[in-house]
Amino acid sequence: MPSQPPSTGPSSAGSVPRAPDGTVVRYGPALTLLASLFFMWGFITVINNTLLPHLRSVFDLNYTETTLIESVWFIAYFVASIPSAKLIERIGYKKSLVVGLLVMAAGSLGMMLAASLPSYGVTLTMLFVIACGITLLQVAANPYVAVVGKPETASSRLNLVQAMNSAGTMLAPLFGAYLILGRSRGGTAEAGTVLTEAERIADAQSVILPYGLVAAVLIVLAIVIARFPLPAMGSANARSTKEERKHLSLWKHRNLVFGVPAIFIYLIAEIGVANLFVNFVAQPDIANLTYEEAGRYLTFLWAGMMVGRFAGSAIMQRFDAAKVLAVFSVGAFVVMIVTVFASGELAMWSLILVGLFHSIMFPTIFTLGIKGLGPLTEEGSGLLIMAIAGGALVVVQGWLADQYGLQLSFLLTAVCELYILFYALWGSKPTAALPEPEVVQETA
Repeated sequence: MPSQPPSTGPSSAGSVPRAPDGTVVRYGPALTLLASLFFMWGFITVINNTLLPHLRSVFDLNYTETTLIESVWFIAYFVASIPSAKLIERIGYKKSLVVGLLVMAAGSLGMMLAASLPSYGVTLTMLFVIACGITLLQVAANPYVAVVGKPETASSRLNLVQAMNSAGTMLAPLFGAYLILGRSRGGTAEAGTVLTEAERIADAQSVILPYGLVAAVLIVLAIVIARFPLPAMGSANARSTKEERKHLSLWKHRNLVFGVPAIFIYLIAEIGVANLFVNFVAQPDIANLTYEEAGRYLTFLWAGMMVGRFAGSAIMQRFDAAKVLAVFSVGAFVVMIVTVFASGELAMWSLILVGLFHSIMFPTIFTLGIKGLGPLTEEGSGLLIMAIAGGALVVVQGWLADQYGLQLSFLLTAVCELYILFYALWGSKPTAALPEPEVVQETA
């Protein structure tokens, strides 16, 4: 009999993680299940792109009221991230994933209520609830994926499951177009058509079926995860965490201190490109497309995100994540400069190509940001997810476009890529590294 219990921590070179009973901990099934969560929150997030024109028509909204819908979504990340981290500390990762899914399901059911009334205020409230649920999932699932497995391949794992997030963002517009826009008068009528009161009520109710389906899937996922024996953070580590926190500081970790603004700045770049893509490529001196045609090309941008994450996951199995991030940030900077100073289809395709280079940035910055945080991982994760609120500052690029032209406004995106390069080369280097959280296999 060995004098020490089998190792239960993250695997490292030459070691195999084992549960207290000696059985080998298998991460594959858990990661597969978690990938479904990444798919669902990507799917639900991009449904908003379908909802914006739909709700504008239903409630006869002006542009301020329409953009408020997007702002409410990002405000939820700012408001709910730190409370989410505190909840994870209190109830653990697995229960937090279940709670996050149930909160999203409640918001989806609330959207059905908002459609039945119909009510713009209730719609905003329910979208905020859904976004809070997604925030909890993000705060819990991103660091969880990073921790369960070899530390040196954390970025590879997170890029792999984030690729499923991108798959969700690709399929959501088709779902929304068919079940929301395709079943509503406002979605099929010619531009400028004024709807009658009866048509608006009927259109509002067109979201009942799709959100009912989403709620059902979320509830099923919550039940599956609640019953699934996920590898869990060791309870001994959780107990020591409360005592250790009194003597530890997040601000001593350079990779986190510079990682939070890296996520914030990256979101400005990603959301700016996605929101202004259609307007940019539709310009006569770029591709001279209709908005409908330009929207189809937007699919290539999201496809590049998905392909890049699958490729990035494989590349990071062999190469250092920070170095890969540096290469991708240089590529993003180059294509954005081409976008700003070129014309015609070259400018359009260079903007599409930035999706490929943006693909690995969020998951890689995230894993580099929480590296070495040890018992501070939950708080660090909360701060990084809170930085997603940077997407709300896309309004800065809108102001630049109004003042200096849409094409020149993408210089802001190019500057954002330079900060990511700085982070990859220097800011991501860990300082004051702490032991990583212990991982054990839960019993069924």
